[in-house]
Amino acid sequence: MQKTITTLVVLAAAALAAYIWFAGGDDGAPARQGMNPEDRPPVAVVTTVAKSRALVDEVEALGTTRAREAVEITSRISSVITAINFREGETVEAGTILVELDNAEERAALAEAEARVIDSRAQFRRARELLASKTVSESQVTQLEATMNADEARLRAAQARLEQTLIRAPFAGRVGLRQVSPGSLVNPTIAITTLDDVSSVRLDFTVPETFLGVLATGQRIAARSVAFEDRLFQGEVRTINTRVDPVTRAVTIRADLPNDDGLLKPGMFLTVRLAGQSRERVVIPEAALVPEGDRQNVYLVRDGRAWRTEVSVGRRLPGEVEILDGVRAGDEIVVEGTQKVANGGRVTSAEPIAVLGRS
Repeated sequence: MQKTITTLVVLAAAALAAYIWFAGGDDGAPARQGMNPEDRPPVAVVTTVAKSRALVDEVEALGTTRAREAVEITSRISSVITAINFREGETVEAGTILVELDNAEERAALAEAEARVIDSRAQFRRARELLASKTVSESQVTQLEATMNADEARLRAAQARLEQTLIRAPFAGRVGLRQVSPGSLVNPTIAITTLDDVSSVRLDFTVPETFLGVLATGQRIAARSVAFEDRLFQGEVRTINTRVDPVTRAVTIRADLPNDDGLLKPGMFLTVRLAGQSRERVVIPEAALVPEGDRQNVYLVRDGRAWRTEVSVGRRLPGEVEILDGVRAGDEIVVEGTQKVANGGRVTSAEPIAVLGRS
């Protein structure tokens, strides 16, 4: 029983001490809880002085490679393949005959057209010689000339139809996998193979419209692939799209990357880094930021007092953050101890002020 009484006495004393601390002592001292900031002792904090430094505007994006030129090889007519003149994966020159189609009818039509042209030309020459002696009329010569011209047009048409039986490479490049065999019946809807010019590749990537001010054609870029982690592929911006996507608010950039060794293939996924112009920016330690909802604040120290100030944040750097508005170079800010500081409260520097950035 005595032990219980002793315990109750101890608890009562503790409660009384807590009341005196929070509500004010018997000497009339003000309560700690509601103490006026003017009467609070200074809070020890760590501060730093913000200085501007040169920052290079860098854009990081993800891009996809495309061949400089790419096409599916198909036939313009329906016919049977008689010969395939390429090997898969080989490099061919522009105009190389890749596939030959059955052309027996086209050759016969060409021979007939050639014979007609020979005959019509001979008749026209004879008529023109006889025109001087008035043996033939001028109208007959004109008619024979028209016939000759029509036969020559038919000859060119026959030559064109024969040429369609020879499928040529439209440009120099590397042939892909073969999808057909000799004897196959092909038509314009059937892919025979692919042809890609990968002497250089095009890299398409998108960046937010906020970076439009630092982009320019001819600008250097650097790209990396997970397939070649130790290799840095360098190129330059070739084209900036004339339109911004109204949904994503991004613009498509096309860059050229040299590919002399053929390591880059169409469809590869690359990470891109593009360096822009150097600009002077205010940078502070990231630890100085005090989040408040979707806003960011810092405590500015002026005349020994800390004032909460909203700031506009730019790029995030390792351990640092760019400040677009709210802090100027030379401002003293609280880096450590922000959780103890009251707005307008007195502070004292616990350590010598560290200067941030380079002069």
